[in-house]
Amino acid sequence: MAKNMVLVTGARGFLGGFALRHYVRAGWDVIGLGRDAAPGAEPLPANVAWHAGEVSMKTLRSLGVRPNLIVHCAGGGSVPQSFSNPAADLRDTVDATAAVLEFVRQHCTECVVVYPSSAAVYGNAAADQVDEDVPVSIRAPGSPYGTHKLMAEQLCLSYARHFGLSVAIVRLFSIYGEGLRKQLLWDACQKIERGDHVYGGTGSECRDWMHAEDAARLLAAVAPYAQPECPIFNGGSGEPTTVRDVLQLLYRELGVNAVPRFSQHPRPGDPQSLQADISRALGIGWTPSISLKRGIARYAHWYGQGHHETV
Repeated sequence: MAKNMVLVTGARGFLGGFALRHYVRAGWDVIGLGRDAAPGAEPLPANVAWHAGEVSMKTLRSLGVRPNLIVHCAGGGSVPQSFSNPAADLRDTVDATAAVLEFVRQHCTECVVVYPSSAAVYGNAAADQVDEDVPVSIRAPGSPYGTHKLMAEQLCLSYARHFGLSVAIVRLFSIYGEGLRKQLLWDACQKIERGDHVYGGTGSECRDWMHAEDAARLLAAVAPYAQPECPIFNGGSGEPTTVRDVLQLLYRELGVNAVPRFSQHPRPGDPQSLQADISRALGIGWTPSISLKRGIARYAHWYGQGHHETV
């Protein structure tokens, strides 16, 4: 097992890309596993090896390496798509997680696994601030996406408990950042270009926003705390912001002289409010570093530059 070798699954995706770049900057030997060819026209850094393929036992074995850390970012990434194709979301999230855990069990039991889950497992939690000890059941999530994330968490807990694997879970709340081509900010930018300023929901829905750069740092920060007890950490800012306020920030940064309006019809699977209690993450020395205003300014600048890949 090589020293400081990390495998990032889903490395072609949004969060996986931020995680990969974090470890590149930190000087690790990095293996990126994604469905497609490596992103960008520039040659990869010398400390990055890229493999294209699905997350499966066959693919993982074919890598020919035994990393000492796996950051498993691969998985379904869309609530609406989990409704339209739940079988694909199940395969991408649950089956892929099972493959990673079984690979570690069979081939590198000392490897640490960090699993980025989602606040969607909480469903419509009643608490103003949701902590990691809030009981969740298979009935809690409001979407197949959330249900499958919870199933993947249960696999992590099972493999950690029964086979002694060192695992940590991070339940990420509303992650955003340059390069994200879906969800609220991207959809809003697209609508603004069409002159459409009407959005689903009421605008009063509260979310806990965290820039993906901070999320990648949190995934790295929890790795030393992974253990067979499989600790769970919330990933967010700890500060709720309404959808209306987020859109108004975006409009100002884009210089749009209009007011977002709302249909008053919530989307299926969308909770009214999700705010993270991040005490546990703060307790290990991590803290969010990018304010929402700064993060949205960065996103607006990236979008205005022609939707280029973030670097």
